[in-house]
Amino acid sequence: MFEFFIANRIYKQSEGQAKMSRPAILIAMLGVAIGVAVMIISLAVIIGFKKQVQEKVIGFGSHIQISNFDAVQSYETLPIVVNDSLLSVLSNNADIKHIQRFSTKLGMLKTEDAFEGIVLKGVGPEFNTQFLANHLLEGDIPQFSDSENNEQALISKSLCNRLDIKLGDKVYLYFVQQEGVRARRLFIAGIYETNLTMYDNLFLFTDIYTVNRLNQWSYNQVSGVELTLSDAERLEDVTFQLGDQLDAEVDDQGGIYFVRNIKQLNPQLFDWLELLDLNVWVILFLMIGVAGFTIVSGLLIIIIERTSMIGVLKALGATNGTIQKIFLWLSIFLIGRGMIIGNIIGVGFCFLQSKLNLFALDPATYYMDSVPIYFDFKLFILVNVVTFIVSVGILVGPSFAISKINPSDSIRFE
Repeated sequence: MFEFFIANRIYKQSEGQAKMSRPAILIAMLGVAIGVAVMIISLAVIIGFKKQVQEKVIGFGSHIQISNFDAVQSYETLPIVVNDSLLSVLSNNADIKHIQRFSTKLGMLKTEDAFEGIVLKGVGPEFNTQFLANHLLEGDIPQFSDSENNEQALISKSLCNRLDIKLGDKVYLYFVQQEGVRARRLFIAGIYETNLTMYDNLFLFTDIYTVNRLNQWSYNQVSGVELTLSDAERLEDVTFQLGDQLDAEVDDQGGIYFVRNIKQLNPQLFDWLELLDLNVWVILFLMIGVAGFTIVSGLLIIIIERTSMIGVLKALGATNGTIQKIFLWLSIFLIGRGMIIGNIIGVGFCFLQSKLNLFALDPATYYMDSVPIYFDFKLFILVNVVTFIVSVGILVGPSFAISKINPSDSIRFE
């Protein structure tokens, strides 16, 4: 192809040809490289942040909870009965991967020098400990039981720091009930840290048997059931499906089943995370605009510098369309090189951050101690494709400046 050949010769600056304006070329490529790098890094960080926060919230409460309708928005819950009928409905649902019971009790953790309000969360032997194990700092995960009191608890590092508690310490918890104040003694078996302060400062984990005895519930009564889905993308569909089956159903003890998913339980948090998507679109728009502007500027400078060559080509019979294609091909070379540099910078930064945690964050503000990274190569490829198409499309308009160049004047141009 004639246009490709000429553009390639100009780009490679072969012997005997005048060199292009290096500052213009460098600025054009730098603009594209910076734009692509910033887009990749921004996407990796924002998506990584969203996923980490979501995973932590889901780790504490699973995807869907079934609880008592009369205890909505209260940690001092009323019980529901987990019987064969309920378990049959849940077990027969192909979307549900794991089922676990929990019971909660609002109380106070007191030491000699301080005290904190806490929620004692009791879980059974079926409890999936993987999330807490991933965030365990010291000790071990207790063997949670539904038939005996093991007197062991799992506590967060933030509560330990505030109350000066260490692994293996004996702590006392106090619960206010109608008949008076009840106390329980527990030993700290493990210390975890998720940096999700709204939960770390609140939850203390122990076996469900202990909490049920404090609540004076029978064996098959619990605060609720947590459900983990095999596909989180079906969260809304499964919630509505279970709601149709269970909502307003009354158990053996008069409790009313109520189905809610994690987004309904934490609307403010998930609404805030959704706002981050707007930041992504703003960043993409601005960076593509920067890349497009710099490459247009570079093209116009190259056209001006190559005015004499354009005049010669026109005098030899080349059409405006042919010369346009030459400079569009030249621009494609520059855009491609800039995108390669941008990808190296962007992916390289993401890789180093994911392995070395070079940039730290304040956990109290951001719910994590370092900048999170999530690699989504399909999205990275999409960013490159869109950037390339938009950048080339923007260049079509400025390339029409070639038609204004007169051969008789341009050959004498210096």
